Amino acid sequence: MVTVVHPQHPQLAVSGAIFRDDKVLLVRRARSPAKGFYSLPGGRVEFGESLHAALHREVDEETGLKIEIVGLAGWREVLPPASGGGHYLIMSFAARWAAMEPVLNDEHDDFRWLSPDGLGDLKLTGGLEDVIEAARRLIQDRFQG
Repeated sequence: MVTVVHPQHPQLAVSGAIFRDDKVLLVRRARSPAKGFYSLPGGRVEFGESLHAALHREVDEETGLKIEIVGLAGWREVLPPASGGGHYLIMSFAARWAAMEPVLNDEHDDFRWLSPDGLGDLKLTGGLEDVIEAARRLIQDRFQG
């Protein structure tokens, strides 16, 4: 049995609601935390790394995509459950697809480009629909308003 040791302080992370045409990219987590849930690509910010640099790096590592960051769409705090786990502050950005096609690393086992209105009965990480909607509004205001 593998014992996972979680840091004893909050971890800063980033995620990207990446839009291509009118669809957003969702990736399904292949391992814990949130194994089997669809979410946005992203991950931890490294010491000394800007939020934008972290998002570009994480999206590239997880999907191979090149993106244009539009702006901050929101944030979410994930507190550790009573059974133990990590404490994360996730800064979620609106972004537009710029180049490449998704090639997933081993952190994910599926991806889908979906209309924000067509998420159906997918298992989604908490607060995901609100972040996607805020990102969609931000992009519409910037490029169609």
